[in-house]
Amino acid sequence: MSIETQIVYPHTTVRAMMLVIDRAPIKLCILVDLEGKLARTVVDGDLRRSLLAGISMDSPASDLPAQDVVSCLAATPQNELMTTFINNPSVNAIVLIDKTRRPVGLVPRAEIFSSILLSPPHMGLSESNYVRKAFDDNWIAPAGPNLNAFEVALREASGRAHTLALSSGTAALHLALRVLGVGVGDAVYVSDLTFAATLQPVLYQNALPVLIDSEPQSWNMSPVALERRLARDATNGCLPKALIVVHLYGQSADMGAILALTEQYGVPIIEDAAESLGASYGNRPSGAHGLLSAYSFNGNKIITTSSGGALVSDREDLIERARMLSTQGRDPAEHYQHSHIAYNYRMSNVLAGIGLGQLELLQDRVARRCTIFETYRAGLDDIRGISFQDELADSRGNRWLTVITLDPDLISRHPYQLLRELRSKGIESRPAWKPMHMQPICAGYGFEPHSHTDVVSSRLFFQSLCLPSGSTLSDEQQQRVIACVREFAKG
Repeated sequence: MSIETQIVYPHTTVRAMMLVIDRAPIKLCILVDLEGKLARTVVDGDLRRSLLAGISMDSPASDLPAQDVVSCLAATPQNELMTTFINNPSVNAIVLIDKTRRPVGLVPRAEIFSSILLSPPHMGLSESNYVRKAFDDNWIAPAGPNLNAFEVALREASGRAHTLALSSGTAALHLALRVLGVGVGDAVYVSDLTFAATLQPVLYQNALPVLIDSEPQSWNMSPVALERRLARDATNGCLPKALIVVHLYGQSADMGAILALTEQYGVPIIEDAAESLGASYGNRPSGAHGLLSAYSFNGNKIITTSSGGALVSDREDLIERARMLSTQGRDPAEHYQHSHIAYNYRMSNVLAGIGLGQLELLQDRVARRCTIFETYRAGLDDIRGISFQDELADSRGNRWLTVITLDPDLISRHPYQLLRELRSKGIESRPAWKPMHMQPICAGYGFEPHSHTDVVSSRLFFQSLCLPSGSTLSDEQQQRVIACVREFAKG
């Protein structure tokens, strides 16, 4: 940052320093001595205290009391600047000096500790045009050209013949269960390592979740655990009415193995692809394998409609029934007649406009997040005890979030300690999802572990942390994160 206009001299008056501070982008003066070497910094509070002590507006800067100043050499690395700020919490800017102590720059605290968010929205240029069109044409309701066009565009992105844009991914999962007839007392298998929104719709229907553990490679539903549970429940005559498989953090589950098992036992699959739009498995888009699939367009997802989701399928009858249930279930009559309990789940035409613009950029967003993942791996892979979520063969994840695990046998500190350390430096991170079988709302429900000696989902929860992965993350910001993780791993 240029500092010429903020440098003052021993003869500069208090009045003149007030004017400099008032006009400066960083509210301080840099006082130098007669040789141009750094003497101190001066802020508004220093001048007010001096005026109260008896100096006048026309007094020179040389009348101000001496004061220690926090400075660093101009070539000081960013992590050392960060440490200096941490050790001096009242300092809002560090003066950069050359080897002769002459000031050459100024680093504000906000520049070093600017917040690095986990996965913020990333807007393009065309979203506002679609939204403006909705306003201009007065299409504000949950119907209109943007909504129709978004559903058409989503068919290509999802590889599905029929699509329904909704108010959330949770709504999509709920409608999927409704159209499959899941009701009171029905068993529904659900991936254990997931966000609660996967499970809540099962409880809406008063159905009984059976939680299936993860496998250690992709962290998604374990085919080993699934096969064991299906065989036992088939023997006992209590097979599930449906199975919800999650594609965690944008990485596909082992759909080949899972499909083979569910087809053998006649169990329909609902894919929770909330986090995996833009990923693929077996040369088909993620979400193109089960009977029905749900996407989320929440603000932190790889593309967003602010809030929103979609239900997709190749079965037109299922999507049309879901469409009816998403708009209060009105019967085909001239008057308002309702024969079904239904919901207000439709996406608005305005938000669909955001989605149209976002879908145009989907592959760019996927490419950027994959680059971010590879950069993390290159920057951290040499540290013994740090590992990453893997991709399955014949799959390509969208790397919605990069997640690391810390092996407690090699790194003595807990991921929550890393979370707090990153937070202290203005970096947002997040624990892995807490498995559903550990949640209070799931007390008493069935759980099938990966093996009798290994509960994978719990281990991942205790050992993992999500790192900032948004497509707006700059290279410099990512290097800050990597530097912090490396420093933490030293112990």
